[in-house]
Amino acid sequence: MEANVVNIKNEQVGTINLKEEIFNTEVKEHTVWEVIRWQLAARRAGTASTKTRAEVRGSRRKILPQKGTGNARHGDRKANLMVGGGVAHGPHPRDYYYALPKKVRKKALKGVLSAKLKDGEIIFIEDFTFEAPKTKNAVEVLKNFGLDKSKVLLVIAEKDENVIKSFRNIPKVKVLLVDGLNTYDILNAEKVLITKSAAEKINERLG
Repeated sequence: MEANVVNIKNEQVGTINLKEEIFNTEVKEHTVWEVIRWQLAARRAGTASTKTRAEVRGSRRKILPQKGTGNARHGDRKANLMVGGGVAHGPHPRDYYYALPKKVRKKALKGVLSAKLKDGEIIFIEDFTFEAPKTKNAVEVLKNFGLDKSKVLLVIAEKDENVIKSFRNIPKVKVLLVDGLNTYDILNAEKVLITKSAAEKINERLG
């Protein structure tokens, strides 16, 4: 299958061949949900921490006799029932990551690329660069596509500091290399701009 390629002025300059098994496939919603859940779990810091009664600082003296006072029985002031005591069953630092088969991740990625292309939300753009990192240049490119107020994902083939630095100050724009392409960021963007060389790399990586 073929798709049009435009330059940064949004003028058509050619076409590109795309693999059907990547850009024209269907995937179950549950598979996409599973991959996004896995991605978000892996991103969690897992640094929430509370102290148990064994870790709280304080006296271990029994605060009142076990029997005879008419009060409920208590141990020390570090019990979770007491103000300033330890926390029962509170969170502790942990890793939320879990394994997910590579096939499933690949399938979901192909599926969202196909869905975005079908909805006209992917634009293939000719490779470009800037002489120096300038946000003004990046904004101009987005304006040419009418995307200056949209959530945009720009996918490039190789690391280009001038392009990355030019786009990174724009709040709703994210720049990714092909190696970092993922289901969540594609779905999260309103429009996906993919450079021609990046599209060729996607053909190789997922084909």
